[in-house]
Amino acid sequence: MLSLNLLPPSNVTLSKPSSRHRINASLLDRNRAQSLRNPGHGFPLESPICRISESRSDFGRFLVHPFSRLPSQKLGAATGAPQESSPDGEIGSPKPGMNKKLAVVFGLWYFQNIVFNIYNKKVLNIFPYPWLLASFQLFCGSVWMLMLWSSKLQPCPKIDKSFIIALLGPALFHTVGHISACVSFSKVAVSFTHVIKSAEPVFTVMFSSLIGDSYPLKVWLSILPIVFGCSLAAVTEVSFNFGGLWGAMISNVGFVLRNVYSKKSLHRFKEVNGLNLYGWITILSLFYLFPVAVFVEGSQWVAGYHKAIASIGNPSTFYLWVLISGIFYHLYNQSSYEALDDISPLTFSVGNTMKRVVVIIASVLVFRNPVRPLNALGSAIAIFGTFLYSQATAKKPKIEGAEKKD
Repeated sequence: MLSLNLLPPSNVTLSKPSSRHRINASLLDRNRAQSLRNPGHGFPLESPICRISESRSDFGRFLVHPFSRLPSQKLGAATGAPQESSPDGEIGSPKPGMNKKLAVVFGLWYFQNIVFNIYNKKVLNIFPYPWLLASFQLFCGSVWMLMLWSSKLQPCPKIDKSFIIALLGPALFHTVGHISACVSFSKVAVSFTHVIKSAEPVFTVMFSSLIGDSYPLKVWLSILPIVFGCSLAAVTEVSFNFGGLWGAMISNVGFVLRNVYSKKSLHRFKEVNGLNLYGWITILSLFYLFPVAVFVEGSQWVAGYHKAIASIGNPSTFYLWVLISGIFYHLYNQSSYEALDDISPLTFSVGNTMKRVVVIIASVLVFRNPVRPLNALGSAIAIFGTFLYSQATAKKPKIEGAEKKD
């Protein structure tokens, strides 16, 4: 017991934290908390914070993507919500009610296109003057757009002289494409014209290659069934007419050159949306077409009008058919632009392919055109080829656009 009392004081008490250690510990906790609030300062961040930093860099990449839908991508990147990737590489989160809206837009697009084709052909059957009818359809579209702009239902774009000059070329080729299609409709069955017009991708690849664009092998292979199918449909068509064939072919050339020329001349005017752009193209096309229409067939209009009224028996029915063809020509084009604003180009191309199928079937049922088995087979092969083409080309512009921006 005495020996225990004589031992010197133990140093075990030094294990108790000193005031200096407590201060250092508090500084450590303060710096760590500050580093959590301000990434990049203080101590290295742990793995969860590193993942947040990476998502912010991806968010910046989404903002500069040329085809991005900014509102949905901002929300998805900021909240960490899962995003959908479309088949063509476009990223966007689903929107409430979008499926219902697209169903309505596609339904209107198909219905309006069917109505236009039926009444357009009805008018041309009794009044075979496509130049006047095409001019009236452009007139209806011009009046429609002016009404939308004046009533503020559609924002009127601010344009200048440079915009009009840049639009002259696309409007000219649009005029060529429209009047050529009307000429074809006046000479052959609606179904045959649409089969030939399904060959538009062939001209797209050809003209784009001439100006320097390159396409992979699968794109070139996809146009082979289009060429074969159109050729088979042409040689077996009951109502075959060289004027109708060449009209549809020239229409393809006109619309392809419109698209190619628009890409070159209108890239500076991105503030003008698709519907407004189409409206101005329609107005300029009317000024292009109507004077030529007067020159080509103006002398025959009066006699043709009296003959049409005599064949139908009721002038108001003739006026109604002409009016429906003009109004629904613009409406189906307007619906197509609205659909393209909400879906990817791949979905739009597939929808456009199926639209031709629906129009062909509807026209055959309405006009009871005789269809040979080989003609139906050729039509099916050609339309299937356009579907393959849309699958082969839809990813190309999206991926290239993202790489250039990144």
